[in-house]
Amino acid sequence: MNMKKLIILSGPSCVGKSPLLRAFRENYPALAAGLRRLVLYNDRPPRPGEKDGVDYHFRTAKFIRSLKKRKGFVVMKVRGDLQALDLGGLKEDLGGSDMIFEGNPFIGKALITHPYLKKVKKTSVFMAPLSKEEIALFKKRRPASLKSIVAGIMREKLVKRTLDQKGRVTPGAMRDIGIRSRSAYGELKEAYRYGHVIPNHDGEDSCNWKTPFSPVGEARLSLIAFADILKGKEPRFAEKWGKGLL
Repeated sequence: MNMKKLIILSGPSCVGKSPLLRAFRENYPALAAGLRRLVLYNDRPPRPGEKDGVDYHFRTAKFIRSLKKRKGFVVMKVRGDLQALDLGGLKEDLGGSDMIFEGNPFIGKALITHPYLKKVKKTSVFMAPLSKEEIALFKKRRPASLKSIVAGIMREKLVKRTLDQKGRVTPGAMRDIGIRSRSAYGELKEAYRYGHVIPNHDGEDSCNWKTPFSPVGEARLSLIAFADILKGKEPRFAEKWGKGLL
């Protein structure tokens, strides 16, 4: 079988992956036309605007745990959610079209490293809330606090996203925000596995994604970098991180 390419777009929760992908489809329709989205299984309820079968296959935790017994499935706990990846289905889909995964670095790591996908052509992109230079600066000045700095940056973005979506932050939502923000530092440690890292301070909460016609600010630079990568060009606004950066 002559398989197509798998594109992997990962990063911490609320870093800006979803609006980047939406902006990419709107601003580069010809480039995005051939891409099909990889849809995972998830046991959490849909967020406002999310659709079953489009954003996730929303199923019960019992059902997703049962997938562990089926060949070709990877099941893992991700930021408090139980998720499953259908590797067999993905490989079949790659026989007909390029596929794109947009989501967390835990599934991203599985897609990059799993032996079942060893022969699949991959393009991997990690979105980060800090640049390599900024991380080096924080490490030099306050090395013990980098983990809490990252958590604080992501907590602020997640709170604003929740307020935008629901109008309030409930105790349950705050617990979820805590899990996701604390997870971000460990997720950044996986960025070295990716072919490109796009530093982006305009997270999912930023209004810079919502400007008419095209994003502005770092949202726009992230969009240009992502498009360059998918065109096979050297991106102007992306980095490569080494394993020892964090």
